[in-house]
Amino acid sequence: MKTGSLGKNFPVVCVGGASGDIESYTELLRHLSGDTGVAIVIVNHMRIVANLLNEALPQVTKMPVELITERLLIQPNRVFIIPEQRDLHVLDGEFRLKPTSKPTGWPDVITVFLRSLTQNWDGQLIAVILSGYDGDGAAALCGIKEVGGITIAQKIDTAGQPDMPLSAIASGCIDFILSVENIAKEIERISQASC
Repeated sequence: MKTGSLGKNFPVVCVGGASGDIESYTELLRHLSGDTGVAIVIVNHMRIVANLLNEALPQVTKMPVELITERLLIQPNRVFIIPEQRDLHVLDGEFRLKPTSKPTGWPDVITVFLRSLTQNWDGQLIAVILSGYDGDGAAALCGIKEVGGITIAQKIDTAGQPDMPLSAIASGCIDFILSVENIAKEIERISQASC
């Protein structure tokens, strides 16, 4: 049972990736309409690309794109980007930022955010794992499913770096394995079904 949330009724989509692969994010957003009814949260675990994403993503989507700040309200039909060197949490319908809990080695910001969502968000959850090194996010996917969420991994032969999707699939808790274009279609389908 989730606690501490305001009972939001729209889906939150955590899009986790790495490797500086901005193309995966731009392709996903290019195939999503501007009124999907979901909040898209880009949780890239590389430490230096937030500003690049903040510049690139508004060019491919009609949705407003925001770099997350402390206590920013989570809203549908928007794209949110995790800032560098921060762990991301959710509480009372807002984003909360903390210093990264893992400052060296491969970050686990996707796992941290997904676990916070399972505890503090009452709306539909969708976890998407895109191309990237290491296995960030995989450890939290079963928790997403346990609260009724949907989990999606990028199809391996379409991923520039397959480590993260492979780790996600190996968790045994992935619902769909899709190309980025088809991930967008599935997000739209889930969103329409949850209305």
